[in-house]
Amino acid sequence: MTAESMKAFVMKKIGSVGVVDKDIPEPGPNDALIKTTAALVCTSDVHTVSGAIGEKTNRTLGHEAVGVIEKLGDAVEGFSQGQRVAVNAITPDYRCDNCLRGYTSQCTTMLGGWKFANMKDGNMAEYFLVNDAQANLALIPDELTDEQAAYCCDMLSTGFMGAEHANIPIGGTVAVFAQGPVGLMATAGARLQGAGYVIAVESIPERQELAKKYGADVVVDYTREDPVEKIMELTDGAGVDSAIEALGAQVSFEGCVKVTRPGGTISNIGYHGEGDYIELPRMAWGVGMSDKTIRTGLCPGGKERMARLMRLIQNGRVDPTLMTTHRFGFDEIEKAFEMMKTKEDGIIKPLITF
Repeated sequence: MTAESMKAFVMKKIGSVGVVDKDIPEPGPNDALIKTTAALVCTSDVHTVSGAIGEKTNRTLGHEAVGVIEKLGDAVEGFSQGQRVAVNAITPDYRCDNCLRGYTSQCTTMLGGWKFANMKDGNMAEYFLVNDAQANLALIPDELTDEQAAYCCDMLSTGFMGAEHANIPIGGTVAVFAQGPVGLMATAGARLQGAGYVIAVESIPERQELAKKYGADVVVDYTREDPVEKIMELTDGAGVDSAIEALGAQVSFEGCVKVTRPGGTISNIGYHGEGDYIELPRMAWGVGMSDKTIRTGLCPGGKERMARLMRLIQNGRVDPTLMTTHRFGFDEIEKAFEMMKTKEDGIIKPLITF
């Protein structure tokens, strides 16, 4: 490796990953170059490597990273070299038609706001480039650690979006299917949104305990009982006002539709990485006339969103670091990725330090 090159963790092709040398990118006028200090591995990276969004050759992975500003483009104002910053997984340009219509996560094209590891190299590298830095760099408050800030890049933003899109009435009932990192943050978000009764669906004991810490009133173990039947029982046959799908699977999506009461909302934040279609249970959908709303969305980005999320951590509303089960140096990134793939040793989120 030369002074002009860096180490990057890449998807070599579908099913293959590794650490390679790459040139350190040069920022354009609206860009920023960030020296990475901490990052998190996401199950979405596993889906990407499995081919969920197509072939990516030598594409740097990762979309949850923080660091310090190494270099700024000439047009970027209000920031300076050496400042600590967090960058959301979604980095819109805020200029295209979709952004101007209010759908910044779908920048330019469907899922186009998700640029890291999707449209361009991700940030699981010693340096990464941020497009449209003026709108996408978020200063990290002195009170927050890099680890805390890294969780705002995706887990908090996506999980809380699940609750925001769920149209939860104050005191309403909510079911959250799956308590992985995003599901756990959806559970925390449902409580913050004013839910009066939160039901989590999860089988792994460690995740069940975290779900309770983050605000679940009841945890249903789908390996021991039918979650749809149990949720209907817990709601006296009425169903919930809002159901959040946080797994990305046919069975959990169906479950959400089945347990949502007429006029309620199904909020999907799960990454459906397999198959060509997701099917609706026809009768539970009221043969198309149940007044049930299905909302989908992609993690909201931008520095304003990031500032709000970091404020929640600053003021003690949520502690995402409870999800950090493993810690690795960047030299062990392949091991961390493999563990996220297999979910061995009870892993929830691994923190990578550089």
